[in-house]
Amino acid sequence: MHPDVEIVEFTPTPEQYAWTFGGVAPVMTVRPGTALRLWSDDAFCGRLRSVADLPGASLQMPFVNPQTGPFFVEGAEPGDTLVLHLAELTPARTWGASALIPFFGGLTGTDRTATLQPPLPERTWIYQLDSAAGTVAFEASAGDFRVALPLEPMLGTIGVAPAAGEVRSSLVPDSFGGNMDTPEAKAGTTVYLRVNVPGALFSLGDGHYRQGEGESCGTAVEGAMNSLVLVDLVKGSAGFPAPAWPRMESDTHWTVVGSSRPLEDAWRIGQVEAVGWLEELYGLETLDAYQLLSQISEVPLANAVDVNYSVPTKLPKRLLPTPKPAYDGAHDRLRALARG
Repeated sequence: MHPDVEIVEFTPTPEQYAWTFGGVAPVMTVRPGTALRLWSDDAFCGRLRSVADLPGASLQMPFVNPQTGPFFVEGAEPGDTLVLHLAELTPARTWGASALIPFFGGLTGTDRTATLQPPLPERTWIYQLDSAAGTVAFEASAGDFRVALPLEPMLGTIGVAPAAGEVRSSLVPDSFGGNMDTPEAKAGTTVYLRVNVPGALFSLGDGHYRQGEGESCGTAVEGAMNSLVLVDLVKGSAGFPAPAWPRMESDTHWTVVGSSRPLEDAWRIGQVEAVGWLEELYGLETLDAYQLLSQISEVPLANAVDVNYSVPTKLPKRLLPTPKPAYDGAHDRLRALARG
């Protein structure tokens, strides 16, 4: 990290965990340009440590998905864009956990998709990390099958306080961000979020050591995470409109995440917002941007299990000419700062 960058460290106690976006007093105030070195607990609050620990007996709803934060950003006002660069994401434990939770997941009846069938049985899997090899180990619960999978840390949850005084569960993704569960939220990615309240009040958490697209059973390899996050702010008065939905930028893609139900509406949100971003980046007319999007977009699922589903629309940079920099070149500047 550049020697002129102020690094602030914060590890919450369990009493400081945030369970919602909005409705929580900030844990501290930070200035744009600050680097935050943070620790966040896993979605289960560390309560699933062995295959004998089952969700029904170990978890206390709704106290899951604890967030680290919120942080009040000096100078942030509604209409500005909060910029968060994920410089480093490092597992904070030597193991991660995943589980089947009754009436939760993509392939079971739920409270939204009611059936007369009983829930799938509860079950817990523990994944051991091999830091030297950069892997996590899946071990079948019935049989001796075992496979090492690449370690790919990400944050399942990152967001700001919603508008209009709303308080939303940390399990919900929406226009403020939240529990999007997209593997795009990995180290090297810059996240752009619309500021809805003074100070933005952003939080993050729900570390995943890896996750498949869609998060089929509803839980990834959940693990505590050490995060190094660079905080910046782009004022709306500078001519850069704040995004209506979360945007992300990496070295290879521009991405918009839409969250809704049904699934096609989450897809539509991301597509519409990507059309708008193409208009901003290249000065395209709407229907030209729509046509171009139709030929280049990549649409992996983020989650198809939460209260709202999340669908990223990705624009590959390799297929497009260099545009004017998004948000005053925030990604390239913060990426270089993190590397330097």
